[in-house]
Amino acid sequence: MQASWSPTLPEGETPVYERLVGALANDIATGALAPGDRLPPQRDLAYRLGLGVGTVTRAYAEAEQRGLLSCQVGRGSFVASRLSETPADGPIDLTRSLPPMAASSARLSAALARAARDPKAVERLAYAPPAGFAEDLEAGAAWLKQIHRWDELEPGRLLTCSGAQQAVAVALGVAARPGEAVIGEAASFAGLKSLAGLMGYRLIPAGMDREGLTPEGLAQAARESGARVAYVLPTQNPTARLMSEARRREIVEVARWLDLILIEDDLYGAYAGGFGLPRLAPLAALAPERTLFVSALSKSVAPGLRLGWLALPEGGDWADRAYSALHAVALGGPTLGGLIACRWIADGTAETILAENRLELEARVDLAAEALGPAMERPTMAAFPHVWLPLAELEAERVGSRALRAGVELTPADGPILPGGGMSGLRLCLGGAPDRASLARALAVVRDALAPAAARTLV
Repeated sequence: MQASWSPTLPEGETPVYERLVGALANDIATGALAPGDRLPPQRDLAYRLGLGVGTVTRAYAEAEQRGLLSCQVGRGSFVASRLSETPADGPIDLTRSLPPMAASSARLSAALARAARDPKAVERLAYAPPAGFAEDLEAGAAWLKQIHRWDELEPGRLLTCSGAQQAVAVALGVAARPGEAVIGEAASFAGLKSLAGLMGYRLIPAGMDREGLTPEGLAQAARESGARVAYVLPTQNPTARLMSEARRREIVEVARWLDLILIEDDLYGAYAGGFGLPRLAPLAALAPERTLFVSALSKSVAPGLRLGWLALPEGGDWADRAYSALHAVALGGPTLGGLIACRWIADGTAETILAENRLELEARVDLAAEALGPAMERPTMAAFPHVWLPLAELEAERVGSRALRAGVELTPADGPILPGGGMSGLRLCLGGAPDRASLARALAVVRDALAPAAARTLV
């Protein structure tokens, strides 16, 4: 079919060939171009659009790498068929890092029935106190003591938040002023970028290695930018790397030397320590005078409970400032979800759910390793909700595009990457698939999407 395609290129500062590829992808997505449609010869399209032939040639080559075109010598360039059909019920979503939901879902009905009979449920219909309900604070201290070697943690150091994202927002709000520089790992939580854009912070990437943030990278970023605040992920997202205790002490030493405030986000810490695993001291236990600590149940038990905690540094007016910041955005922490969560922590249900999630995720990590082989960086932990595929920036975008066309959604390649940090790759979230069979199908798609990259490596 048609060889008369003549797109309108979007405005922008990106290279022209990339905008041409984007126009092609858009026309395929909207149905303006169908699989098998023939595109104009490169010289003809260049003439129509007023472009150089080399620009169109590069765009066609890039589109072929992304799985959009099939270019055949002597025949021309055609809109490619899908790698495989998208599942009838929609694509498999591997974009969000979640725990498997079976363990928590199986216990939800009983938890709701129990909550309905709980006389304290009526209290949860009102606004929470400034720091949160006392039960939620006590449950948080108990949970975090189990995960970490942090026996000194008292409920009075905590305030409850509706998940870790809100806790990070409050921590940033009390630690940094709008317009200030904030240090983050070169590959970091995508929500940090969203918050920085909303709250007006300049993000400074710091170097990483197999244990996450390096002390040299932290020191260099601080000296060159003048930043006073660093956001740190000891149990790392997106790379699933784990900071050893020796490294944690080195990071604390640098923070004290340069007088940095640390925001420690250990949302994934339940997969690295406690409940049968060795416990690693958090930065907040090693440097309680300068560390704001964030955790929640979102990645370990269930995200819908929306119960998270922010532990404040010792001394100073941190509590008053944090209460004011939280009140400005939420009028307190969670209510009914918090009631279920603190009951689950108190009676051991949360620990049981975590244990079941660990077993399921360990099996899923093994599935991913078998399917993807050396393309996947195996997590430091045996069980983890996501894995990391180190890839060059452009190749990561290509793989994501090919996988999406085959019915598997991956975290956008640029989502967790801080510009200028020298990191690139794809995060593959294992908990989002409803079952192992669905995950196995998704992994086969990702493996096929990776194949062109592997072929180029072998050449």
